[in-house]
Amino acid sequence: MQKLQCQRQLHGYSIDRHSDLDRYFNINSANGSIITLKPLDREESAWHNITIIATETITENSRQSSRVPVHIKVLDVNDNAPEFPMVYETFVCENAKAGQLIQTVSAVDQDSPPSGSKFFFSLTPEAANNPNFTVQDNEDNTAGILTRRGGFSRQELNTYLLPVFISDKEHPIQSSTNTLLIRVCACDSDGTMQSCNTEAIILPPGLSTGALIAILLCIIILLVIVVLFAAMRKQRKKEPLIISKEDIRDNIVSYNDEGGGEEDTQAFDISTLRNPEVIEDTQLRRDIKPENFLLPRPTPPIPDNTDVRDFINQRLKENDTDPSAPPYDSLATYAYEGNGSIAESLSSLESVTTEPDQDYDYLSDWGPRFKKLSDMYGGDDSDRDS
Repeated sequence: MQKLQCQRQLHGYSIDRHSDLDRYFNINSANGSIITLKPLDREESAWHNITIIATETITENSRQSSRVPVHIKVLDVNDNAPEFPMVYETFVCENAKAGQLIQTVSAVDQDSPPSGSKFFFSLTPEAANNPNFTVQDNEDNTAGILTRRGGFSRQELNTYLLPVFISDKEHPIQSSTNTLLIRVCACDSDGTMQSCNTEAIILPPGLSTGALIAILLCIIILLVIVVLFAAMRKQRKKEPLIISKEDIRDNIVSYNDEGGGEEDTQAFDISTLRNPEVIEDTQLRRDIKPENFLLPRPTPPIPDNTDVRDFINQRLKENDTDPSAPPYDSLATYAYEGNGSIAESLSSLESVTTEPDQDYDYLSDWGPRFKKLSDMYGGDDSDRDS
């Protein structure tokens, strides 16, 4: 951008960083060429004032330096788009007619072209056929917003959004789209706005917002009083659990001890609670192992049957040693079949072999009722064979 030279041989160039805290520039220490390190924006800062330090060597141990202020001007380019200078509060009356002017808008541009700014206004291409509003360019950097129809209603739609396209003539051309908010309001015959709130359509005339707030507060207070009154009546209806003054619950003692089941029967003999008149001396306790006490002997002596006694003792021993056997107070059945009888077999099949040895003559002595049997079995064998 600029080259500094001195008549005498210089040691080098540098920039005083106190004058360039943001480090926008740098300098070639050999030839003094100043270059930019960051993009420059004229709208942020149109001038930059920096200090260049030139140093020369006189002797080996002696140096001299001088400071030179350098003023850098940033030239303007068209890098900003035009836009609305403010937020417009635009409204249209419900009784507006077609072609009526409702707002005049303008634009500003941060760029400063030599011949002045020139702006163009129009609707965006997608809103070119808007049935409600249109934009008329006045060719003096302003534009008028006009209605295309009459008769707007807040009940149908209370706000409209109108996109306005603004561009300039500089190179390169910059443009932007700005949205205009249009509210539908109630106006008098002269076009003076009266109300733009949609709530005013439903409310009866003469009722202000403060009156509505007061009414709502009164309703809320009444509801709270009703709820409290109902809660108090419900509490009064509840009867106390104990009517008397003395709380009998003080005399109740709870014992949550749980017994040990069958194991605690040895600590207390339930037989003491039984009627002594019906207690049999010969009854045995069924909660104690049978081998822990002696079996009572019956008064009449029972014939000694070694076979049956050995069988029962063997079954008792098997149940005592079996861990899966039922408890001692359970009923155990021991089925036993005796040995063969001394009468041997009484089967009629074997009697056939001994039939010839039998004598049935005595049947004739039993009378006429046994005559048939006497004829069948009595007499000689030759008579029966015939």
